[in-house]
This record gives sequence, C-alpha cells and structure tokens, in this order.
Amino acid sequence: MCTIEMQNAKEKGYLDRIFRILKMRENVKVIDKNSRFNQTELRLLGEIVAARYEGKRYISTQLAKNLGITRSAVSQIVNHLEKANVVKRVPDDVDRKIAYIEITEEFSDLFAEDLQKATHFVGVIVDKMGEDRFFEMCDLFEEFMCIADGSIRERF
Repeated sequence: MCTIEMQNAKEKGYLDRIFRILKMRENVKVIDKNSRFNQTELRLLGEIVAARYEGKRYISTQLAKNLGITRSAVSQIVNHLEKANVVKRVPDDVDRKIAYIEITEEFSDLFAEDLQKATHFVGVIVDKMGEDRFFEMCDLFEEFMCIADGSIRERF
C-alpha cells in the first residue's frame, strides 16, 4: 500500500471513530422518560436559564446557534413550549421585530425539578469517571470543537 493510500486509510479510521462517538452520543439520555421535556427542549430551556443567570437574553437565532439546530426547529420548539405556558416571547423595548425567549415564572419551579434530574445524572458519571478525567474529557472535547469549527473548515 502506498503512502497516500495509507494516509487515506488512517484518515478514514479517524472519521469512523468520530461517527461512532457521535452515534453513541445520540443514545445518551440525560433525563428519564418521566421528564416533561425531550432532550432538545431541555437543552433549549437550559440555555435560556443559563443566559438569565448571566444577565443575558436570547432570541431564536442565538438559541439555534447554541444548540446546533435550525432557527425553524427552534421556532417549532418555542411554539410548542409557548402553548404549554413554559416559555414566552418578550418583544425588545427598542426593536419590536426582536423577541426574546424567556421561561415563564409559573414554570420555573417545575423546570428546576427536571434540571435536578439531569444534574444528578451527570453527577453519577463524574463519580464513575472521576472528576479529573471528566474535566480532561470536557477540555479535550471543547478543544476538538474549537479546532473543527475554526480556521481548518475554511480550507475545505
């Protein structure tokens, strides 16, 4: 096998490994079947709550970017959650075309219960992995994502 073929085989092996990891990630359920929300809804609500703690507010476009889904998908989720009185759209004071997505006060306590379940799930993982390995894994994944999403993409 020539050098180019060996390099291609090696790179294909890397890609196969990434695909396997991504497929396994799809099967991880941070919350149980008794949760009021599905995984994507919980992630969206988590983004909104985290932003509130940081003194920020998000519009649909920002939520879509943070979650890695389309703005249309965010709109569908928000519409569903708005009908259930979980979230509300709050118009910007200056630009009425902009609407921030916020959790309703009535639903904050119920969301906290599901968030507690997800937090416990992660706590069990950290207990089994060990805190050092957990943070090392997070650091490596963040580094990988920064590289994958950064300047290397511009070359292709």
